[in-house]
Amino acid sequence: MAPGTPGRIAVDAMGGDLGPSEVVAAVKLALAQSPNLNPITLVGDEAVLRPTIAHYGLHRSERLSVLHASEVITMDDKPLAALKKKKDSSMVRAIELVKAGQANVVVSCGNTGALMACGTLRLRTMDGVARPALAAVVPREGGHFVLIDAGANPEAKPEHLVHNSILGSHYCRVMLGISNPRVGLMSIGTEDGKGNSLITETNELLKRIDGIINYSGPIEGFQVFAEHVDVVVCDGFVGNIMLKSWESLEKFIRSMLREELGANPMRRTGALLSKGAFAALKDRINPERYGGAPLLGLRGNILKAHGSSNRNAIKSAIRAAGEIIKADMNQRMVADIARANDLLIVPAS
Repeated sequence: MAPGTPGRIAVDAMGGDLGPSEVVAAVKLALAQSPNLNPITLVGDEAVLRPTIAHYGLHRSERLSVLHASEVITMDDKPLAALKKKKDSSMVRAIELVKAGQANVVVSCGNTGALMACGTLRLRTMDGVARPALAAVVPREGGHFVLIDAGANPEAKPEHLVHNSILGSHYCRVMLGISNPRVGLMSIGTEDGKGNSLITETNELLKRIDGIINYSGPIEGFQVFAEHVDVVVCDGFVGNIMLKSWESLEKFIRSMLREELGANPMRRTGALLSKGAFAALKDRINPERYGGAPLLGLRGNILKAHGSSNRNAIKSAIRAAGEIIKADMNQRMVADIARANDLLIVPAS
């Protein structure tokens, strides 16, 4: 199949911290584990990618192709400057495949700011949406929830958070299989009037579209990891702090468990007997399970994986990209955004 065939997943092979070899290894895992996964186009330096693909035994795969890009946007590049100077970068070329309708989704571990800027400038926001938002899947009691916005728009307005609630609800249906996800607004209390002006105004607007979303009202921090809501809505400033705090806590818990369980022979024996339980716990709280955060609200799909993602995390992001394609998620988002915007129009006095 030729590069850029509709239905493809375009993977930026050059932007991650661990290099293109880790990306190609992830592609091999994804293709092996998901026989029905959409074909993949790897975008990057062909001179680097071809030998790596051969090394992993993928050089004869009809489900994989390569699109050459001579430049790389690094983590140190300034987003807008990089887009102007590096027009033949792997990130830009991958996004242009989506713009041209030659791929349905981009997966990238590259520079977050550049990815958001390039996605917004090249693809534009979908009808009715002013700002895109990052959605992250985070574990909680009894399962997982969607956190939105996880960092794309730190200076949000109430209407942006309303849109986030719709975008997050649709993503929750696709990734978590929850048909009518409960939506909560992150605040400092559950009562009406608690929080700053952004939260109080957003709360009133969300009540007006309850029917388009399943709005549960404001929630507090101690409710986030309880089985209380399925979508947590906030601005990108709060969401990014929440997400990074969780990821740091996850690493701390793992480190603490290793230290305490290895403290003496009795504990080491107990740990060995509980090996299955610890493996299950690790799987539930592992950030690599879903692999990436989609930039929702654009006229095309972009999935952002961590710059430090290993092959398992990238594999999960690629598989999530396949789920997004199958769900035709954006069409449903546009329809609900239009309905919400009609309800939020303030009649002239």
